[in-house]
Amino acid sequence: MDQVRIFALGGLDENGKNMTVVEVNQAIFVIEAGLKYPDSETLGVEFIIPDFSYLIENKDRIQGIFITHAHDDVMAALPYLLKQVKAPVYSGALTANLIYDMLKKEKIRDVKVHKLKRTSRQTIGGVQVRTFGMTHAMPDNFGIAIGTDQGYVVYTGEFIIDYDMLSKEYLCDLNELSDIGKRGVLALLCESIGADQPGHTSPHHRVTSYIEPIFEQAQGRILISAYRQSLFRVIEIIDLVKKFNKKIFFHDDELRNMLKHMEIMGYYKVPREMEVMRQNFKDEMEDVVVLISGSGKNLFRTMSNIANHEDSYVSFRPSDTIIMTSPVVSGTEMDASIMENEIYKEGGRIFSLNSKTVLSMHPSSEDLKMMLYLFKPRYYIPIKGEYRHLIANANLATKMGYKPDKIVVLDNGQIAQFENKSLVSVAQHLELEETLIDGKENWDVTGVVLKDREMLSTDGVMIIGIALNYKNKKIIAGPDVQTRGLIYLKDADYIIKEVGRLMEETVQAAVKEKRYDNLGARGEARDKISKYLMKETGKRPMVLPVIMEMNV
Repeated sequence: MDQVRIFALGGLDENGKNMTVVEVNQAIFVIEAGLKYPDSETLGVEFIIPDFSYLIENKDRIQGIFITHAHDDVMAALPYLLKQVKAPVYSGALTANLIYDMLKKEKIRDVKVHKLKRTSRQTIGGVQVRTFGMTHAMPDNFGIAIGTDQGYVVYTGEFIIDYDMLSKEYLCDLNELSDIGKRGVLALLCESIGADQPGHTSPHHRVTSYIEPIFEQAQGRILISAYRQSLFRVIEIIDLVKKFNKKIFFHDDELRNMLKHMEIMGYYKVPREMEVMRQNFKDEMEDVVVLISGSGKNLFRTMSNIANHEDSYVSFRPSDTIIMTSPVVSGTEMDASIMENEIYKEGGRIFSLNSKTVLSMHPSSEDLKMMLYLFKPRYYIPIKGEYRHLIANANLATKMGYKPDKIVVLDNGQIAQFENKSLVSVAQHLELEETLIDGKENWDVTGVVLKDREMLSTDGVMIIGIALNYKNKKIIAGPDVQTRGLIYLKDADYIIKEVGRLMEETVQAAVKEKRYDNLGARGEARDKISKYLMKETGKRPMVLPVIMEMNV
């Protein structure tokens, strides 16, 4: 029989950075390639992506990379992978168009992107792969079933069950799910973020009933925020603007581009007469809804800029009604708090939707139970979420009659191996390290760099400069001492004088003993000054001695 191995390179015991690998004999199938936003301790890091080492080492065996939908937590790390692994990509039609935009922006060529129907069957690398439509915040979202002679490995992707969903690009294909279940499922992988929420997510994912009364009461301009990639919610907002016969201005060009893709594909069209184009928009306009969007913490930073009158297009005024439809997600808490504080300082009114009342479009407990009921898998593998979410998802399976030995809770890099329709091992682990992306494309953000940033943020920096005659090594200028974030110079003149004396003494001693070396003298001075500053201030600042040798 086929040998099947299942493991995650990201997404377990964390929110985001989703990447799952399914191996059928020698064929490797990669499902999703996402990022996550860092917490406040990873200073200066923009986002974090999975460790691709295993995929790079085995790139010749990769048959395809499947992107289930166009959210950052499942797609945004794709360019970083494709720069090192030129494997074919499979996705839905809208997602494929957005991937083309991404690859063009990153100047990545020679990558084939296949557009799959939401319900499809194909053979890839000698393995049957089926896709099935699932309802989520993005159109063209799908799940994947990878065929083996032990049964299907099913990855549902992110979804909810919504019986009122009528648009075909959002529909969940329950018939296809049932058919796969009847043919036999070896392992079912379901996301866990909402596993501890009772009931179904639907209809609590819809925001119209919550924000419509706010629209009715608003006297002036409305500023409303939404995550760029929550297109389902964005369309709800546009439809409400249409209902109240208002104009709308799209603050974010990337969102407008996504809506253009939807229009080209016949999914949704923004009425031309209600849109205020960028060249016609004026901040003085009153009867207009400004839709502000972005991804992750950038959305809250944009709102803070508007509140501080630092935005290029919109300046906040107290008569504005502000509606936040975007829940605070992991890694954005600080930026969201700063944003809200700035708005209140300006005397604004802000309406924030409660994340416990208005749910994000992830499965709650009853949605997950339905997947178990339809697929009837031999093994259940909770994925996507912090460890408490994974355990809550596992507990759901026990309530559905699954024994603990049929529920597999894994860590990132831990490999579940199946033979003859049985789990035979979870002992093998891949050693993984997170890849920290600093700015646009800096691959060298290591633990040492982060430690330096932490030191600078807490203990500050001291720079000590001195100039020497290049020929005889006599001091001709300095020492000059500058500090930032350590001490107030006027109150610590004696420390500055002593630091300068230590610098001079170190250089003079090295010259006198005929062992002077620029690099060595700087290192020696750094050690002496650091010990002195620790004794006097209790701090360990970054100490940077500078010795300039000049021809005079």
